[in-house]
Amino acid sequence: MSTDPWGRVDDDGTVYVRTAEGERAVGSWQAGEPEEALAYFHRKYDELATQVELLEQRLRGTDLPPAQAEASIVKLREAVTDAHAVGDLDALLARLGSLTELVAKRREEVRAARDAARAEARAVKERIVAEAERIAEDATHWKAGGERLRQLVEEWKAADRIDRVTEAALWKRLSAARTAFAKRRKAYFAGLDEQREGVRAAKERIVAEAEALADSTDWGATASAYRELMRQWKAAGRASREAEDELWARFKAAQDQFFQARSAVFAERDASLRENAEAKELILADAEKILPVTDARAARAALRHILERWEAVGPVPREMRDRLEGGLRRIDDAVRKAEEAEWKRSNPEARARAQDTVNQLRRSIEQLEARLAKARAAGREKDVKESEEALTARRSWLEEAERTLAEFS
Repeated sequence: MSTDPWGRVDDDGTVYVRTAEGERAVGSWQAGEPEEALAYFHRKYDELATQVELLEQRLRGTDLPPAQAEASIVKLREAVTDAHAVGDLDALLARLGSLTELVAKRREEVRAARDAARAEARAVKERIVAEAERIAEDATHWKAGGERLRQLVEEWKAADRIDRVTEAALWKRLSAARTAFAKRRKAYFAGLDEQREGVRAAKERIVAEAEALADSTDWGATASAYRELMRQWKAAGRASREAEDELWARFKAAQDQFFQARSAVFAERDASLRENAEAKELILADAEKILPVTDARAARAALRHILERWEAVGPVPREMRDRLEGGLRRIDDAVRKAEEAEWKRSNPEARARAQDTVNQLRRSIEQLEARLAKARAAGREKDVKESEEALTARRSWLEEAERTLAEFS
């Protein structure tokens, strides 16, 4: 008969495990030495211990949902309780008990977070209803008010649900506010016909002023005057559709006449600005030499000097402005990205996280290499294969983690 601290093999080949409740048979061994039987059932225990360890890591290192974690614990507890294995099964059950306490704590945290989310959702919906009621009572800009009410409804739909009674009461208030707004708007437009004749007269005056300005060559002042007339046009309201269309056609024709004349003059003026464009072409070529950026600080200093030269040159023809400005903006973007990359490389927290990942993977590889060596020495082909596969994965992960860490150097 052979024994160890956690089990024994009887003379008839029956294998027993020792637990706090006493011994129980876990299998039999008819071929080979008792030590081989105990080694076999110890491996069964190691498999269970590995599963418990993996579950511990998932619970402490991830956001594993409490229900899923609890189901895993129950399944593992049953496996350990009825395990055909030799080892400290009571210790595994104690570790699973600790995990149960951790899951209970996490469940309370999830419940608290859910309650907080519901409270936040209620506050959001109360704010939506309060704003809708203010719009229903006070709004006079009908288009903006109606659009805002539609946005509030979409915000309501996007918000999380709350308890049914409160949800129904708040929705009833929101619906009532929308109805009240719609009634006020309808009443307003019902009386609008009385105002349309006054609007037509006001727009006749606006059109007359616009037509009087159509031949002006005082470009700045007249453009401002047209903007003011446009503001007055919008503020005046709407006349009947027939009058509105006819007056708008006249107003637009006068405005187009002025702005087309101004555009022709500006086009001639642009021709005189081509010399500036040529100068900026040369400056842009100098700016291109900054790329690729190898020293963000030096690149920024060089670009600052180039910007000073750029501003000193002055305006360029309109049709060339976007291309030239875009080219300089592209270089500025490259410098800014280099500055951001430099900042990320110097971020100590991110580097520390990357270093921790590399260290953890290296430790894991060392442990797996030791396990592989033992498996090879013992001739356990299955364990050898599993260890080699795990090592291949860990080494791949380590290469990626080391590349990430290298980016901070």
